[in-house]
Amino acid sequence: MRFAVPQRWVDLDAQGHVNNAVVADYLQEARVAWLLGGDNAHLLGTGTLVVSHQVEYLGPIGFSTAPVEVEVEVGTVGASRFSVGYTVRQDGRDAARAHSLLCAFDHSAGRPRRLTPQERAWFAGQSRHLEPFRSLGRWHVGDRAHVEPLVVRWSDLDPYGHVNNVRLFDFVAEARIRMNPAEDGTTRMQAAAADGLLWMVARQDVDYLAQVNHRLAPYRVRSAIARLGRTSVTIVAQVEDPDDERVLARTRTVLVCGDATGHPVPVPGSMHLAAARWPAEPH
Repeated sequence: MRFAVPQRWVDLDAQGHVNNAVVADYLQEARVAWLLGGDNAHLLGTGTLVVSHQVEYLGPIGFSTAPVEVEVEVGTVGASRFSVGYTVRQDGRDAARAHSLLCAFDHSAGRPRRLTPQERAWFAGQSRHLEPFRSLGRWHVGDRAHVEPLVVRWSDLDPYGHVNNVRLFDFVAEARIRMNPAEDGTTRMQAAAADGLLWMVARQDVDYLAQVNHRLAPYRVRSAIARLGRTSVTIVAQVEDPDDERVLARTRTVLVCGDATGHPVPVPGSMHLAAARWPAEPH
């Protein structure tokens, strides 16, 4: 099924195109419209929980008064979980593809539940094979990670009363942008702009392990560099509660370094310094 998702001017980031986290928002809008239009609309109230996302960015999305198009498909359907696939298009061009894994969840009891036969049948009637994404490897953030405090805003919450799954894309982005070994007060993005470079997100995976709630005390994001290629870098991160050391979410992000036109170029020396200072550990 295909859904039109209107854009907003504020969807654009400092590089002049739709921010990678906003693309995850487009997926959510299309998923909500799909569920509301079918027999399982009741699951949107207090009935589902996002387990994970995988998003591959195929090209930039510019601003347009015309909506982007998001195609939604159902993948595997299990006893309590189901997967959803997406293709995001602008002007007939594929701009992103993604998979989400969701589970039926009893929010009052605080635990997953089995899909009813009727719920499962509606999903299974649309099920098809979804082409899997390549693995980004298995990594630990490790003890030598970059540490950044994270303050949750009231506006980050969704109708369930906890931080919306899409906001986790923002949280880890803010942390990795500050991974600048120069320690001169500039962020990695500011340093790249000064050198005429861009950092483009090519892939982002997020695994949700526990709910993030609003509070005044900060959480933290620990980030480390897992793989450094000629023109790309893979950064892994964890959102953690410093009060009890719980890991609330894990992410893997592939960034590509580009010139002003977006053509891939070798990563700068600062990223090699960052990789030496904040290395991830193989799992």
